[in-house]
Amino acid sequence: MKNKPAYILKATCPGRVGIVAAIGNFLADRGCFITQFHEFDDLDSGRFFSTIEFVFEGDKTPSVEQLKAAFEVTALRFDMQWEIHDASQPAKVLVMVSKYDHCLRDLLYRQATGELNVEFTAIVSNHEDLRPMAEHAGIDYIHLPVTQDNKAEQEARLMEIIDDTGTELVVLARYMQVLSDRMCERLAGRCINIHHSFLPGFKGARPYYQAYARGVKLIGATAHYVTADLDEGPIIEQMVERVSHVQDSQHLTQIGRDIEAQTLARAVKYHTHHRVFQNGLRTVVF
Repeated sequence: MKNKPAYILKATCPGRVGIVAAIGNFLADRGCFITQFHEFDDLDSGRFFSTIEFVFEGDKTPSVEQLKAAFEVTALRFDMQWEIHDASQPAKVLVMVSKYDHCLRDLLYRQATGELNVEFTAIVSNHEDLRPMAEHAGIDYIHLPVTQDNKAEQEARLMEIIDDTGTELVVLARYMQVLSDRMCERLAGRCINIHHSFLPGFKGARPYYQAYARGVKLIGATAHYVTADLDEGPIIEQMVERVSHVQDSQHLTQIGRDIEAQTLARAVKYHTHHRVFQNGLRTVVF
């Protein structure tokens, strides 16, 4: 089973009796061996969520399109929103950056080592600073400087790049520009942002220096889907680390950057492995 092609079925629908049995019977009737099965019934929203990874026991393996056509009957029966993916196919990801390199560097490393099954379609930036890193990795680097006067024009160009490259996910890897409401709407559910998280919250420049000045004991990061409400989108992943008076502001910044990189990488992995559902303002993440 180890070397066989794997598929992922992702489905959500109103919760009712018989959903798991119907999915299981569909897969069993086609000689599928389930390698992973995750499911959750949200009693508050009344919805069922599931992701199933499976392989075929026999020598003949149908195409994704054939599987989709066959599953349509089951999906209609339960009013499902669903997807079937070939797990071996890398997700097409466009990364946006400014000057900070820690998140981009981490994503490139994880992709190179096979931890992230993604294909980077381009790296887009409002600065030239990270061009050498992109060129070393063999990825197109596109410079789109943004001002108040040209923002609409540059976002239109960005959307062209996304469409032309077949990009499925946009990752804001410390991209220090706010996307317009229109852009957020066009990228709904397929754009992830990363930012620091503190209690209390600090906005503006040098947040880790502000945290040090206030004697913060916990620092962290949040990865979420981008919406028109700045930094208020559905949360995919969060990480925290305890700190103390021993760490100065520079040390807090170093810790924070490491947490940001890890949190963003996890969120990208969950999304590209088809393990994230949006459930209103909340998410279900397997």
